[in-house]
Amino acid sequence: MSTSRAQPTPMPSGVGRPPLERPRDCVLGGVCAAVARHLGWSVGATRWVAAGLALCGGAGILLYAWLWALTPLEPAAAGTHGLVHRRVSVPWLLFAIAALFTALIFALGGAFRTHVIDPGVLLPLVMGVTVFGAGAVAWDQLVDAAAPRTETTARWLRTASGLLLVGAGILGPMVWGGEAPGWAWILFVVAVLAGVAVLAGPWALRVWRELIEERTKRVREEERAELAAHLHDSVLQTLALIQTRAGASSEVARLARAQERELRDWLYSGERRDDSDLVTDLRDTAAALELDYPVRFDVVAVGETEERSSGEVAAAAREAMLNAARHAGGEVSVYVEGTARSVDVFVRDRGPGFRVDDVPGDRMGVRESIIGRMRRAGGQASVGSGAGGEGTEVRLHLEQAEEQP
Repeated sequence: MSTSRAQPTPMPSGVGRPPLERPRDCVLGGVCAAVARHLGWSVGATRWVAAGLALCGGAGILLYAWLWALTPLEPAAAGTHGLVHRRVSVPWLLFAIAALFTALIFALGGAFRTHVIDPGVLLPLVMGVTVFGAGAVAWDQLVDAAAPRTETTARWLRTASGLLLVGAGILGPMVWGGEAPGWAWILFVVAVLAGVAVLAGPWALRVWRELIEERTKRVREEERAELAAHLHDSVLQTLALIQTRAGASSEVARLARAQERELRDWLYSGERRDDSDLVTDLRDTAAALELDYPVRFDVVAVGETEERSSGEVAAAAREAMLNAARHAGGEVSVYVEGTARSVDVFVRDRGPGFRVDDVPGDRMGVRESIIGRMRRAGGQASVGSGAGGEGTEVRLHLEQAEEQP
């Protein structure tokens, strides 16, 4: 139905009728508005015809439901997401009908005990409560699932419908008494079961989905473990052998090491985050530098630290690793030691080495990107010779801020 009271414009001669399509802005289903527009009638007259047919043994109700089910909706306008706006809530309307049938069950119980009415009238009443009560929840969860609504409203509807069904199934036999026929007791039991299903259905569905997700995750983990074992016994060992035979500085070894890290990261690591931890960030940096420079990084971490990849320590360490790859090459060791109070990073290469004092003053890479950055962050940075005077060692030290009680 539709609330529009505008009279349809007469169709010019020779022009076909508009298609039979239900409007998306309607009162209930938009059937009367669709028929009126298609036949050129007024919406009010069409509604009166539908109401008159409803009194003819319910023929109008069946015709309305048939047209509602088979008449397509009009094309959605741009920006509406294809939703239907109803001024009457169908789930609450079905709940109201179920409540009406429940009231009739209680009202006619006394008349049955005095043998005024036939017990056969109980069949459509209990069936109506069950069908309309469960249908209210089904409509809300299936048909109106994408409609804008609050979870509180849906929860209240499920609770009210479930309690209505359980109440009709439990209190109904008390009202009608022990003289009710046997099939009536079966109907009451069906109503109770339907109410329990409505109340426990969302919880059971949520548990079922969690079980399915957990099972799917377990199967994927098993498949990943089998694939990891196969790759470890074949591809990864082959890549490691290539690195050993080709040498650390060769192009083949660098490509093999990069592929090995990508495979290990895909097999054994979880989902990446934009702001990763310090060790993960340094390993990713090492893998990227190995593709661009003839260098091989060995990243070792001891202890735990809360330092992130977005911190100053990570930025200074990345700059030190870039300098080692660019000017030294070969084997470069990166050692990360984290404690509850501090974090230390050592970047050591085996190149020709250099002194900071020998670097021209206009070159601010080491002075500002490493030493100055750590000083501004409240830490320390030092650049010196490696063990035995070979190569260069960059040490970064930062005290962790103590948490306030």
